[in-house]
Amino acid sequence: MYFDSHAHFDDVQYDDDRHQLIEEMHQNGVDFIISSCDSMESAKKAMALAEKYDFIYANVGVHPSEVEDMTEEDLKTLAKYAENPKVVAIGEIGLDYHYDDGPSKEKQQYWFKRQLDLTADLDMPVVVHSRDAAQDTFDIIKASRVRKGLIHAFSGSKELAQEYIKMGFYISVGGVVTFKNAKKLVDVVENIPIDKILVETDSPYLSPTPLRGTRNNSQNLKYIVEKIAQIKQLSPQIVAQKTKENALKVFC
Repeated sequence: MYFDSHAHFDDVQYDDDRHQLIEEMHQNGVDFIISSCDSMESAKKAMALAEKYDFIYANVGVHPSEVEDMTEEDLKTLAKYAENPKVVAIGEIGLDYHYDDGPSKEKQQYWFKRQLDLTADLDMPVVVHSRDAAQDTFDIIKASRVRKGLIHAFSGSKELAQEYIKMGFYISVGGVVTFKNAKKLVDVVENIPIDKILVETDSPYLSPTPLRGTRNNSQNLKYIVEKIAQIKQLSPQIVAQKTKENALKVFC
């Protein structure tokens, strides 16, 4: 029923009950999960999860907050990882200008471009992270050869969403859409077609209302789907089915 397009079940928050929770999610209607990663080390963990569970797939890449010590050799390693049939995208990669103590903007941009080059060379979809860097992210993607993938945890304007869609990308919507102050994201969902929307939890983070502040998991997609259904004036069943079909187009 549900396709979670972005989650981090390799996170230490799941160390005590990971297998039990993953089995429970699958039994309760979660048909697919993309296990995302943010570093070379977490890429190994994401792939291990994907190899253990039939319904979990992985993406591999280095998050902008983790690129300080990235090397060209890491790019070669990512290319090798991408040969694994359970690896379906490069990500999450992008730009994050939120923190002052992270890698410089110049370094983030360099490694974003290099990982986009890799994505294009491999003809794979990309999973894009963008925080407080909307215009730079868009400009770099537009200048790249990559034209398929998703914008994870989209936080931009409806106009920006429409520009991404024109380029061939999907807009991934998570728990933030259920928050009281999510007017901008609600406006985005209202103004883009359902066949360009994906749903994600970003577990263990960003639990939807009414579960804010708790550890997230893929079963909570139902709250996100219900909110999108309300916005789009569709049934939750249709939203769940359409977003699953959309994700299958991206990753399969």
